[in-house]
Amino acid sequence: MPLSVAPPGWPDAVRPPGAPDWEKTAVAYLFDCCPADFRGYRVLRHHPLVLAQFAEHFVEGQCRAVQDGLAAVRTSLKGEVRPDVVDTAAEIWLEQGAALMRTRRAVGLVREALRGRTFLARL
Repeated sequence: MPLSVAPPGWPDAVRPPGAPDWEKTAVAYLFDCCPADFRGYRVLRHHPLVLAQFAEHFVEGQCRAVQDGLAAVRTSLKGEVRPDVVDTAAEIWLEQGAALMRTRRAVGLVREALRGRTFLARL
């Protein structure tokens, strides 16, 4: 039987699928991608696949917020602060957007593994 591996984009904090306690590390990671109060919901603590869906939607919302913020930063701050400050603010939005894209991919991979998908090493 082929050994499941962590595919590119898999979160560092999560053990590879099939490794001992990998689902515990997946749940901890998914909770870290969500608001802190999500930990208080029993259904999310006991059903990792439900938690994965919540995490996906939450991260997707953050991605949309970054896009909106980036689109607005140049127009809403123009004339209010120096141009270099606007440029720096836009760079921050871009950095955050890139980080969230990586997180979105990682959450999706974890969800797929929780659904039973096996990732195999490529030769």
